[in-house]
Amino acid sequence: QVQFVESGGGLVQPGGSLRLSCAASGFTFSSHAMSRYRQAPDKERELVATISLAGGITNYADSVKGRFTISRDNAKKTVALQMNSLKPEDTAVYYCRRRNYNDAWGQGTQVTVSS
Repeated sequence: QVQFVESGGGLVQPGGSLRLSCAASGFTFSSHAMSRYRQAPDKERELVATISLAGGITNYADSVKGRFTISRDNAKKTVALQMNSLKPEDTAVYYCRRRNYNDAWGQGTQVTVSS
């Protein structure tokens, strides 16, 4: 069974940083590109970043480019999202999933950026 467990969220002041982690199980992790998503209150879920199988290619939404960095550890089957220079508009629940697969969503991790 494919599962994702997200962690690392919390409350942070504008300009601060957080590092999110996603632990994956139930599939051959190193054979899949992975993506991070987020859903803000009263908004649709959006794609934030994607990373290729070996981690050499990454893509970001324009809204986070230059501030967020996605990475992966295939041995540990985890995907990390380093978030710097956080803004109030980054407030959302953050998720991960395989790219181009309609996997069930994990519980997500709440990120709140507020002073």
